[in-house]
Amino acid sequence: MAQTFLHQAGEPMAQLKPTRKRSWGRAVPYLFIFPWIFGFLVFTLGPLLFSLIISFFDWPIVGEVHFIGFGNYAEMFTDDPLFWTSLGVTLKFAALFVPLNIIVALGLAILLNQKTRGSAIFRTAFYIPSVISGVALAMIWSWVYSGDYGILNYFLSLIGIQGPDWLNDKQWSLVAMVVASLWGQGSMMLIFLAGLKGIPRDLYESASIDGAGKIRQFFSVTIPMITPTILFNLITSIIAAFQQLTLALLLTGGGPMKATYFYAMYMYENAFKYFKMGYSAANAWFMFLIVLGLTFLVFKSSEAWVFYEGEMKKNPQEKLKAQGRRRSL
Repeated sequence: MAQTFLHQAGEPMAQLKPTRKRSWGRAVPYLFIFPWIFGFLVFTLGPLLFSLIISFFDWPIVGEVHFIGFGNYAEMFTDDPLFWTSLGVTLKFAALFVPLNIIVALGLAILLNQKTRGSAIFRTAFYIPSVISGVALAMIWSWVYSGDYGILNYFLSLIGIQGPDWLNDKQWSLVAMVVASLWGQGSMMLIFLAGLKGIPRDLYESASIDGAGKIRQFFSVTIPMITPTILFNLITSIIAAFQQLTLALLLTGGGPMKATYFYAMYMYENAFKYFKMGYSAANAWFMFLIVLGLTFLVFKSSEAWVFYEGEMKKNPQEKLKAQGRRRSL
């Protein structure tokens, strides 16, 4: 009886005192993720919070720092015409770039999804431009767009068309930037290709039996099934449009007559040309709010057009009824 009592009394005590081995086992996962946590705090979250703080200061690189509250934001909206110019150029660029980027990437993915010989070679060929550095890409397109010896104007002259000086023409410079930005389609194309590979073949067979042609299958089967992929690529395209800087900086420098003066270039010049770090930080946070707002609108609208496998599109009343049935269960 005494041994049984001691055994029953000692068992909970052993459970309350974890061994060193168990404690070390619990700490090991945190040691593995510590490098990422450290990098995130030092190189991402830290600079992010610091930029928010200095956006409320007159913060030159050299000189005294002064707290001015919302002065940078007030100056940006009321006393700086370049702010509205750069914002307007960026919105025009995004309106052209985002839909074209989605269409071109999806078109290439559909072509590469066909079962043909050498498809792997074509995938590699289409992906290579996306790994070229921005500087090399700018040099290539400066040669293509040159008004004197550019290859684009040369091919146009073969059919009797005299091309403009693309990068120095106010009407065509923004279009030229959009086309050059569409060159790096590799990553988005592969994402679309992965989405197309995930569509069950049974759906196409069923649609074919019902008499649906290729075009009807594309709009009734392919597009609904890859809407989650379209949603992801749409958001990344919006972010990329507002971050456009390298090509414009190297090809046009914002010209001609500020026709390609993007918002990212406006921020860059305020920081590293005029050394107004606090003002540039305020510009960056306003761009963050714009991208956040557009992303929120896209997510809200996705309830009406994004289809997830296993779900049916329901109106709000049906969704509420379904939620009520789930809670009752």
